[in-house]
Amino acid sequence: MQNSEAMALSAALLAAAGELVQRIHEGVVARGFEGLRPAHGFAFARLAPDGATVTDLAVHLGVTKQAASQLVDELVRKGYVERRPHPKDARARLVVLTGPGWACTRAADEAAAEAVGAWSDVLGEAEVRGLREALLRIAPEGPVRPAW
Repeated sequence: MQNSEAMALSAALLAAAGELVQRIHEGVVARGFEGLRPAHGFAFARLAPDGATVTDLAVHLGVTKQAASQLVDELVRKGYVERRPHPKDARARLVVLTGPGWACTRAADEAAAEAVGAWSDVLGEAEVRGLREALLRIAPEGPVRPAW
């Protein structure tokens, strides 16, 4: 692949990712979740399974612990997350999604399905499945984080 082809592919992937983030964010807002930024969604993605420490969140987002702590403070004030004692480390606090945080995560899942569904309209379901499989072979572990 020549450099110009590599740059064109890079630009297309970044454009698709940016559009996807925007569509998911718009879908979340349309479902009544206000006062959130796309960066909050990237945090929710890390917190969703079992919660995380601020340090875990900072690594996931590619920011300092101070920035992650400020983001958590904001999400606590908005009622989307809460801090709990860590079950395995008495010195740490676990940040977990609240009911509204989980509802917002489900809204993001729905918005993502709609956005990717639009890709199926253009490419067909088989080609979208192939795209997903190819991208998972290239980057199976992520990281999935905002481009600050």
